[in-house]
Amino acid sequence: MNTLTNIFHSLNWHKFAAHLALVLHAMAWWPFFAHAELNVLGAGNRNHSFASPQVEVRLLTHAPDGIQAGQSFWVGLDIKHRPGWHTYWRNSGDSGLPTQIDWTLPPGMQAGHLEWPAPSKFPLGDLANYGYTGQVVLPTRMTLPADYSGDAFWVQAHASWLVCKTECIPEEATLAIQIDPKAPSTLHSKLFETFLSQRPLDTSASDSHIQIKNNQLQLSTANLPSAWVNHSLEVFVEEANLIAPGANWKQEWQGRTWHASLPLSDMRTESPGTVIVVIKPEPALDSQPASVRIPMTVAGDWPPAAAPAELPPALKAALNTQPTSNGMVQDIPTTAWAMALLGALTGGFILNLMPCVFPILAIKALAFTDPNPDITPATHRLTGIAYTLGVVLSFAALGGLMLALRATGEQLGWGFQLQSPVFVASLAVLFTLIGLNLAGLLEAGHWLPGSLANLQARHPVVDAVLTGVLATAIASPCTAPFMGASMGLAVSLPAEQALAVFAAMGMGMALPLLLASWFPVIAHALPKPGKWMEQFKQLMVFPMLATVVWLLWVLGQQTGINGATALLAGLVGLTFLCWALTQTGTSRKWLGSTAALTLVAWGLNLGPIVLSEDPPQTTTSSITSAAQDLPPGVWHAWSVSRMKTLVASNRPVLVDYTAAWCVTCQYNKRTTLGNQALLADLTAQGVVLLRADWTRRDPAITQALAEVGRNGVPTYAVYLPGKAPVVLSELPSVTEVRSALSTR
Repeated sequence: MNTLTNIFHSLNWHKFAAHLALVLHAMAWWPFFAHAELNVLGAGNRNHSFASPQVEVRLLTHAPDGIQAGQSFWVGLDIKHRPGWHTYWRNSGDSGLPTQIDWTLPPGMQAGHLEWPAPSKFPLGDLANYGYTGQVVLPTRMTLPADYSGDAFWVQAHASWLVCKTECIPEEATLAIQIDPKAPSTLHSKLFETFLSQRPLDTSASDSHIQIKNNQLQLSTANLPSAWVNHSLEVFVEEANLIAPGANWKQEWQGRTWHASLPLSDMRTESPGTVIVVIKPEPALDSQPASVRIPMTVAGDWPPAAAPAELPPALKAALNTQPTSNGMVQDIPTTAWAMALLGALTGGFILNLMPCVFPILAIKALAFTDPNPDITPATHRLTGIAYTLGVVLSFAALGGLMLALRATGEQLGWGFQLQSPVFVASLAVLFTLIGLNLAGLLEAGHWLPGSLANLQARHPVVDAVLTGVLATAIASPCTAPFMGASMGLAVSLPAEQALAVFAAMGMGMALPLLLASWFPVIAHALPKPGKWMEQFKQLMVFPMLATVVWLLWVLGQQTGINGATALLAGLVGLTFLCWALTQTGTSRKWLGSTAALTLVAWGLNLGPIVLSEDPPQTTTSSITSAAQDLPPGVWHAWSVSRMKTLVASNRPVLVDYTAAWCVTCQYNKRTTLGNQALLADLTAQGVVLLRADWTRRDPAITQALAEVGRNGVPTYAVYLPGKAPVVLSELPSVTEVRSALSTR
């Protein structure tokens, strides 16, 4: 080829890649609308148990008669405590945290509320806690949809708990269990029967009364089992901070009526109209029910509640800059908005340097040196405007979708599409096709009608717009420097101002090509057409394939090694098909048919594994250490409970909010965050290092990012005792980290 026109006529990957980019956008957004969970039997590694030096935790099922459509069954979190350790009830008492379970279920399946067995009381001097020792099962009733007709399915639970002895350790684990509805599940029947019988029996409030008198919660009830009369009872209030659990209290029987006076808590901030109490004999009696649960209407006026605790001035000042309840900042200075626009413009410009974006733009820019007299300067300018329009509108559309989903309650941040295995796998397919085309294996003219193969030449403006869409699809997840603050501010602005920030980022990305199309001096500075262009095109194959390798690694973080391997097999099959279509005659017919059938078989058998998110594997070493005992200078897994414990214990913390799909994050891990001299300094200063992995969707991390005014990764925040968090730049230096920590 002697001219750039001939090269571009052969590079019909613009058309295919751009059209595929539109499909990728729809595929990436679909999971956030549908909220559908894919259930792939045997996909990835799924754990149904967890063990630490403190507890053993399992996920168990109980369905003695099997499960029919529309029927219910039990799934329980079984916790075996090591001697001396305990976890907590729904009201943990004077301290502690209740166990929490977040379920991930097949479409249509419903989970009931957590059934809490009656707890025990643990006196701690003037204080007391409520919880469990030994073994406890926390069951939840599950119900299959009435139209369920499938086979075995997975139930997943993300559980977090606080386990205490003389010290307290926050732990968490993601557990999954496969259930065959056709097979009865009776292995743990006695265990479920035992703890289901320990649930408090819901009892009528008739003959039961509560009144507030002399700063006491005075209750009486005649609606208790007759076997309990004249026995000592224990009482628990479901709502926390109403009574003082460790204070001395009085009880007495008058005939069949039991009376109790419970001192109110000095920390009480609520004054409910109804109080729910759980009562059980202490020690336990050999009778049923083992405990009762009674909702009682409060008579009389509550005394004044304690004023909510005041926030430290520094924290209050920081919170005053956060969004209001409707997610909008009511008053933002014009200068701040202007700086956000400038930061987005600069960040968008830097995106052009990403290895997956640069080849597309470089080849597109070389078109402006085409000596073809039919391509006028006016055509170049129109192409530049069309490309800019495609980029800006795509950024605005992606930002608008994110804002709309957040307004409905979704915890999403910038780059959310890369948290979807569907989108990651689709991008890998796209870059493979681009690489094959650049290598000369996917020339559209070889296997498409001429009218389609020449579409680019007939509609250069449409081609330029779609190229802009493609560039946005592959560049938007790469959060470059200067973008973090702008994105964090954008999601808290009114919609029109927020969309302007997203559009400014698109404008920054489109700016180099737009300038080259309008100013011939820029085009003249580019190398002249020649044989080197074909070599350059082939050289661009390698950054495309390197991007595929990166995407496979990202997918492996989401779906496990099985998902990444399945996609790699699919890409091999796709390459086989592309090669087969370059053949001629009978060979093309038979090889093409064989390749197509191979891809269909792959899609039916291995395709679902690519798209199924593997439950994250939680290791003992990453979560079992007590927060106050975490060694400094070593990176530990971030969690909400761990972060709260560290802040409460006044320890300095550096948090790395990161993701596998964030290129800048990986660079920082190998430079500043891996600097041995800096790590030695952090160890000497007792700084705890936490890493919050946002590769998968994690509403807790999204919320934590929002609390420091950010909406994407990389984000680095330093938490110091008594001070507002300090947010570092997206490319922090060793000096910047040391400076942030020197403000203590």
